[in-house]
Amino acid sequence: MSAPTKAAPDPILLTLFANRFMSVAEAMGRALQQTSISTNIKERLDYSCALFAPDGDLVANAPFIPIHLGSMSFAVKYQMNLLGKDLKNGDVIMTNSPRAGGSHLPDITIITPVFSQDQPDKIIFFTASRGHHADIGGILPGSMPPTSVNIFEEGAEIVSFKIVKEGVFDRDGMLDYLVERPAKYPGCSGCRNIRDVESDLKAVRFVALTPSPPHAVTAEYSLETVQEYMYHIRNNAEQSVRNLLRDVAKRRGAKLSARDYLDDGSP
Repeated sequence: MSAPTKAAPDPILLTLFANRFMSVAEAMGRALQQTSISTNIKERLDYSCALFAPDGDLVANAPFIPIHLGSMSFAVKYQMNLLGKDLKNGDVIMTNSPRAGGSHLPDITIITPVFSQDQPDKIIFFTASRGHHADIGGILPGSMPPTSVNIFEEGAEIVSFKIVKEGVFDRDGMLDYLVERPAKYPGCSGCRNIRDVESDLKAVRFVALTPSPPHAVTAEYSLETVQEYMYHIRNNAEQSVRNLLRDVAKRRGAKLSARDYLDDGSP
């Protein structure tokens, strides 16, 4: 995304857009919670939703899980670089591989490119969500074995898979990735709870393909203005952190140290 044309953002519009974008992530989260069935998502709230700029940078998120949000941008950018122009309107990408911006394997990320209504080939932003699933195969139920010696023993590893291709849900492909492939490794099983996982993935698909509120924002303010304020929001966040660090350095000095403790009191 190109740099803004204006020298400085309008502070009122900056606040307005920041809240509008955050409301998109909040709405995604509420819809996902209401349409899912698993305890992990519906009750434990172990999921995150966010909105990303056309270049894959994080623009807005609701207060979800920090470890999800910190790495989701890398997952979005990985898929952008991998798939490029193969991304089509109606595509939804599933991934969980650590080498593709993932965390641990039970956290499955769903990424959706959103295209301009006026220019069907132009991606104007991305939405993404990451949720923890109870089991995706491996050597032990839960897919977090303490004795695993390779990633395949932890369950299904998915670098990139279009779970929805141009609006069509690929159930056979999903079963292949989650059930068939993990079971091919010695001592490993495929997903042991595929009905719950499938239901939650369909819930995410519903959220991903629901008509998006940002389209209403672009109709109201123009695409150029919306993307300009996506840039301003990120720049404002960067400057806020830089100012905070400068203030800390001024009060405490440039060298900072801290000590933390484990649960048993060990430093």
